[in-house]
Parts: sequence; structure tokens; C-alpha cells
Amino acid sequence: IEKFKRLKNEGNDFVKMGEYEEAANKYSECMKLNTEECTVYTNRALCYLKLYKYEEAKRDCDHVLQIEDSNVKAFYRRALAYKGLQVRKKNMAGI
Repeated sequence: IEKFKRLKNEGNDFVKMGEYEEAANKYSECMKLNTEECTVYTNRALCYLKLYKYEEAKRDCDHVLQIEDSNVKAFYRRALAYKGLQVRKKNMAGI
């Protein structure tokens, strides 16, 4: 539990510094220790959105919503992921 908290806090610190790749890695390490903790998934989804990894962000939010079907952050970030995926599809159609 202590290692999980330490990793999560390190991830949060990386987010505050704008180091989203490093933060996502810390949250991924957290998930190896606890797959049921929804906040690390919504936090990693935020990182993925900042990195334009919309599919990954959507997947993390889907996972959270299977556990907590009323998680507002997961709904919001999944909506942002869908929006990003739509923009990408429109751009691809124009090529």
C-alpha cells in the first residue's frame, strides 16, 4: 500500500510539472499493484489526453466505468477522448 501511494504521488507530481509521459508510467506501475483503484486510471487517462493518445484514454475510462458506473471524471475524460478520435478521423478523411 505504501509503494502504491508513493508511485501515485510521484505521478501526480509529474502531472503538475507537465511531464505526462512520466506520470502515465507511474500510474501504470500503480495498476500493477492495484487494478481496482479508479483514480489512477482517470489520472492516466488525463495524461493520455495530453499526449493525444485518445484510444488509450478511452480504454482507461471504460475500465473505470465498469467498476464505478457513475464516475464523473471517467465520463468527462472519455468524452474528450471521443472528441479527439473524431477530430483525428476527420483529418484522416481529408488526406
